Amino acid sequence: MGQPLNNDLSWQKKTALFLISQNVSLFGSSVVAFTIIWYITLETSSGLWLMLVTICSLLPQVVISLWSGVWADRYNRKHLIMLMDGLIALATFLLAMTFWLGVERMELLLAVSVVRSLGTGIQAPAVNAMFPQLVPQDQLTRVQGIHQTLMSIFLLLSPAVGGLMLGSLGIEWALMLDVFTALLAVVIFSFIPVEKVARTFENTSVLMEMRQGVAYALNNRPVRLVLISLGFSYFLMTPAAVLTPLLIERSFAGGVWELTANEMIWTIGSLVGGGFVSLRGQFQNKVRTAAICLLAFGVTFGLLGVARPFLVYLAIMGIAGFFLPIIITAQTVLIQENVEAALMGRVFSLVQIITSSAMPVAILLFGPLADIVSVESILLVSGALLVLVGIWYWLTDRYFLK
Repeated sequence: MGQPLNNDLSWQKKTALFLISQNVSLFGSSVVAFTIIWYITLETSSGLWLMLVTICSLLPQVVISLWSGVWADRYNRKHLIMLMDGLIALATFLLAMTFWLGVERMELLLAVSVVRSLGTGIQAPAVNAMFPQLVPQDQLTRVQGIHQTLMSIFLLLSPAVGGLMLGSLGIEWALMLDVFTALLAVVIFSFIPVEKVARTFENTSVLMEMRQGVAYALNNRPVRLVLISLGFSYFLMTPAAVLTPLLIERSFAGGVWELTANEMIWTIGSLVGGGFVSLRGQFQNKVRTAAICLLAFGVTFGLLGVARPFLVYLAIMGIAGFFLPIIITAQTVLIQENVEAALMGRVFSLVQIITSSAMPVAILLFGPLADIVSVESILLVSGALLVLVGIWYWLTDRYFLK
């Protein structure tokens, strides 16, 4: 249910500029995200500190998403995205300056993670809602596949760059790289003409528009089922996403380069998966496609808990990474195909709330638990539960419109 396309530029040119700008910004943000996690891991070797940085990186997105979806539907999404890139760049620049002045405190990393999370929470619903404005509906799956492929390429590069900078130049230069890429993304995005979406509802209070978005999602069965599956799956993906650096440090005695290899092999798998989606171009049954990938996630995450030696562990991690872009594409396009353009921002803000809150809630459990029991045990249990989620989601297929 997309918006009529602006003909000043072809949709292909606007989409290309949009994908480049967002992935350039993602590259710098990913470098910073990896280096902050690794810096804290190597300095503390603590599940508690990993819990804190994860909460600071994700929980503010949940809070601000209560408003950001309404803003994405009220205002020009292009301006909103550019403004948030600038805010994140400023906060990151100030952190780099502080570290260069010799004030290297973990609390500062947490504080800037909060600011970056707020910016992302405002930006993400606008980004996802903008795709149907730029791309014809029959091309959404292919473009999402290209987007996932580009993301995987930059994510493949970012841990290597992050490891190089952290190990050789220090965390300050990684922070400055993010400042540069954010400003470059703003410049590229400025060349894309994007109209404000026509509103189908009368202007009301922000609270009322939030309620409209929630009511719409709850009464839209395909959207409701996607949101439920995302909540359970992101909760159960948390151990593999957050605790594997601890597993590597504890069980494999790994350092910066082992942590880098862990992220790179996951991203190589995601790159192959994104390429698969873009070449395929369409999935006949997006629900079953996502369900199969959730089943595969459960199996591979469980195997990470028993994999030895490190090369076998890396191979399984790479296989697991293959399925992520397929899940993201299938679920995202399902929403884009089933939601009105004027409500797209609010629905994607609900996606942001669910996916961003699932991990902080999960890490409140899994973070302290990782200091009591082995990470391997946590991966085995969470993997088994993910298999059950995949089976349930497969069974919901009959509720989706064909």
